[in-house]
Amino acid sequence: MSVLSLVLVALAALCGLFALLYFVARRLDNYGIVDVAWAYAFAPTAAFYALAGQGWAPRRALLAALAATWSLRLGTHLLRRVASHHPVEDGRYVQLRRDWAGVFAPKMFGFFQLQAVSVVLLALPFALPVNDATPAFSGFELAGAALWLAALAGESLADAQLAAFKRDPANRDRVCAVGLWRYSRHPNYFFEWLVWVAFALCALAAPWGWLGLVAPASILYLLLRVTGIPLNEEQSLRSKGDAYRRYQQTTSAFVPWFPKNLP
Repeated sequence: MSVLSLVLVALAALCGLFALLYFVARRLDNYGIVDVAWAYAFAPTAAFYALAGQGWAPRRALLAALAATWSLRLGTHLLRRVASHHPVEDGRYVQLRRDWAGVFAPKMFGFFQLQAVSVVLLALPFALPVNDATPAFSGFELAGAALWLAALAGESLADAQLAAFKRDPANRDRVCAVGLWRYSRHPNYFFEWLVWVAFALCALAAPWGWLGLVAPASILYLLLRVTGIPLNEEQSLRSKGDAYRRYQQTTSAFVPWFPKNLP
């Protein structure tokens, strides 16, 4: 099966699954579950590509393993967060309810379908190499695997530090500025982006592998301009006010760097 055929089959299946998920979210009255489904969706998508591909088996197995490990870790992390707050919805979706008042249902259904499309586009680094029969890992693949390991460790550490901070009742309504969060307001997003850079590196040696660069480029745009940092910081400013404004003034938004000293 050609890569294009694999991608089209995955797209049809994911659009159907996310359509069903929309009605589940509507029933639960909590649209935050789409984040969980989005993260989990990459594991079966990558597994499908690996099983249906015709290239060198170790390459297909490596891609599926990297994708599934990242997908299941992130999905489980998000599931715990959503479940711990349910029925209280994530603030981003509460704000979308306000912004889309009057046309919320059709817009949110379209939003769910966009998640399916985004999974397919972002999973291109898993699809492009699966028909590559070259019986050895390239330098790009080895570098990608090494970067993936470092990035996943960084993202896991950032998530653990934030979770530990929030568990302490004394930190209620305070800004987390400990550990990696002292050097970046969003270290989890930064390492998440590096994971996608790693996936793209793994695809570069395959025919048309450069198309996999759409994944880290798209993730970077979404994190910096759309659903990542902008919505997160709007919510933080509403809940933490001046404390978060000071944090913005002293701490890098994305790439970890030394904090500034304010007078």
